[in-house]
Amino acid sequence: MKSLWYVSSVGITFPLAASVAAVSLLVGGCALNPFGAKSPIASEATPSANGVVQTVQKKKLFGVIPVYRPDVQQGNFVSKEMVSQLKAGMTPEQVRFVLGTPLVSDIFHGERWDYPFRMRNGDGQITTSHVSVFFKEGRVERFEGGDLPEEKDYLKRLAAPQK
Repeated sequence: MKSLWYVSSVGITFPLAASVAAVSLLVGGCALNPFGAKSPIASEATPSANGVVQTVQKKKLFGVIPVYRPDVQQGNFVSKEMVSQLKAGMTPEQVRFVLGTPLVSDIFHGERWDYPFRMRNGDGQITTSHVSVFFKEGRVERFEGGDLPEEKDYLKRLAAPQK
């Protein structure tokens, strides 16, 4: 009678290879959800005509265990108060003073500055906005960006919830 502990051609014993395969399937996350949920990531988007998009993502490990996710902020936050200070005819230095340094200013669109913003809270709530400033002959010609959140709303999102 042969033993189950034989060494294969690659030098791994049979029970060890089977356990490595089982662990890699569990850790790797297969597409099957044993708990009957549609997907471990559920997403709800609330599109807005004013330029701000909010998305809520609920992420859980295997559809059950909540996972810690840190708050992530990317880009330049531009508030309603900041955009209200923009006027046609301002110089680039004045725009930089009001809105800050643009995140995107490339050589192909030298007369356009972009201020994208994305904030994802740990609970999965995502807020994005985008403001574009267009220059003509070194002065602000127009700017786009829609209705943006106020600074107090932004601070409420950053502050920890009251218990």
